[in-house]
Amino acid sequence: MKRIPLSFILITIFVDVLGYSMIIPLLPFFVQKFGAGAAVAGTLASLYAFLQLFSGPVLGSLSDRYGRKPILLLCLFGTAISYALFGFAAALWAIFLAVLLDGLTGNNLTTCYAYIADITTNDERARGMSLAGAAFGLGVMAGPALGGLLSGYGLQVPAFFGAGLAFANTLYGFFLLPESLAPEKRSAHPISFNAFTQLRGFFSIASIRPILLALFTLNLAFSGLQTNFPLFSNARFGWDARQNGFFFAFVGMLAVLVQGFLYRRIQPKYGERRLAMIGLALMSVGMAGIAFTPLAWSLFPLVALAGLGSSTSIPSLSGLASPRTSESQQGLLMGALQSLHGLTNIIGPIMAGLAFEYIGVSSPYWIGSGLALLALLISRRI
Repeated sequence: MKRIPLSFILITIFVDVLGYSMIIPLLPFFVQKFGAGAAVAGTLASLYAFLQLFSGPVLGSLSDRYGRKPILLLCLFGTAISYALFGFAAALWAIFLAVLLDGLTGNNLTTCYAYIADITTNDERARGMSLAGAAFGLGVMAGPALGGLLSGYGLQVPAFFGAGLAFANTLYGFFLLPESLAPEKRSAHPISFNAFTQLRGFFSIASIRPILLALFTLNLAFSGLQTNFPLFSNARFGWDARQNGFFFAFVGMLAVLVQGFLYRRIQPKYGERRLAMIGLALMSVGMAGIAFTPLAWSLFPLVALAGLGSSTSIPSLSGLASPRTSESQQGLLMGALQSLHGLTNIIGPIMAGLAFEYIGVSSPYWIGSGLALLALLISRRI
């Protein structure tokens, strides 16, 4: 793996997730400044998820056609402008404009993953994806804490801090980042602006279909738990926001340790396919344990087990998908994977919430365990 380009990509992922993790928890407070409430904040969050669902494949396809570097710089600059808009906003329409801009241009992950696919060999690819997952975990872990700290000096301070980071990274990439996709390897296919058409195209490829199905099912198992877990822990164990905050910090730290250090040591020994299946089995067992346990302290080892499973299976499955696609379609593939993830982020929380309300407190975790087991069965066909 090429160290300097990879370092830039990892920093980009960290900065992107850090900024998002700082701003999103503060979004209700931004809209409250202008007399709006929870409904508007929820609408903005849904708008962002919807835009990300469609922008990922388009940006990936554009990077296949024009190269990774210009699309990465466009995304970083768009993020910088959107965060600045948050900071300078004097009316609610400016908040909507900031969310619209970041939803359309802020999906750096698609092009970052495609860049990693360009600069890694087939044997290195899953390890590169795991390092990207570690950078993502660091951003998730540090963002809310840093946003809360900076907001003590004014609500606009985290927004300006995020804008400064994104703009500095744009300049760094402009002057120092080499292009990873040579002109002769770029795609000549028409750019599709329909995410579902692109997904359907990849699902028609027999060698990729079971990987996409497994990733969709795996992400669906996990996607609803972030929003549902505070309700579950409060209902069963009486945990408050502070205890849940510590718990999510533990989960983020676990993701960093597994994807940043452990994965690259065990991947050469066991291989992606075996690690994907082991990870899915661990995830299924861990989530069933969460549903069953009557002991609060046991949530830590059980979530560690489920987290170990997801942190090994996701990069393994992504690494298996990449070599089955041509070099000129890596961006499109990574965009399709992001769209799958976006779909689960829309469906999963609703599904978990309905199960919690109408079936039982522990039902989202039984369902998640079953979905992980289903992903394991699908993975046997890879």
